Amino acid sequence: MKNKKVSKAVIRRLPRYYRELGLLKQKKIERISSGDLAERLGLNPSQVRQDLNCFGGFGQQGYGYQVSSLHKELASILGLTRTYRAIIAGAGNIGQALCKYEGFLELGFETLALFDIDKSLVGKLVCEKPVMHIDKMGDFILSNNVDIGIIAARRRAAQPIADIMVKSGIRAIWNFVPADITVPVPLENVHLSDSLLVLTYQLASANEQEQDKA
Repeated sequence: MKNKKVSKAVIRRLPRYYRELGLLKQKKIERISSGDLAERLGLNPSQVRQDLNCFGGFGQQGYGYQVSSLHKELASILGLTRTYRAIIAGAGNIGQALCKYEGFLELGFETLALFDIDKSLVGKLVCEKPVMHIDKMGDFILSNNVDIGIIAARRRAAQPIADIMVKSGIRAIWNFVPADITVPVPLENVHLSDSLLVLTYQLASANEQEQDKA
């Protein structure tokens, strides 16, 4: 990988490349041009080339990209050459849905346990993983060398939970709570309602255009 700063926009496109190349591998396709890859993803061919050039010269002019090789290189760039241990703070609907999603395990992310304060949940199993009281989360992180903390709790609890995670050695946080938290480790926010509001904006804009044409 080239030792230079890469924009977040490029980084956010990398999983799309990785996923599409994985599908191509399944179809036994051995090589693909930047144009064909761009068309599959709804991007510009020059954008694809520029994105991949941020990390090295993977393609050959007149040949394109070797699918299996590029897929492997992107796996390394995305840190998918090892497994990651994760915990989930919040065993409600979102927390349980995340725990049950099999795609994470296929990528090398193992959920070890869930944590909550709800007495009706503590002590039970979710996707064969224990639900423990939130008071035990810090010690569990320390004892099990957990890499990633996933927050799916109530909004007011997000920052205190994040603080405990960081203090206990969590190296990155995936936050599903619609709250702004501050941590000194890599943080990725997934606010589901934000995505929905973008969709409703697009729907409202389309409706306005239809009314203007009427």
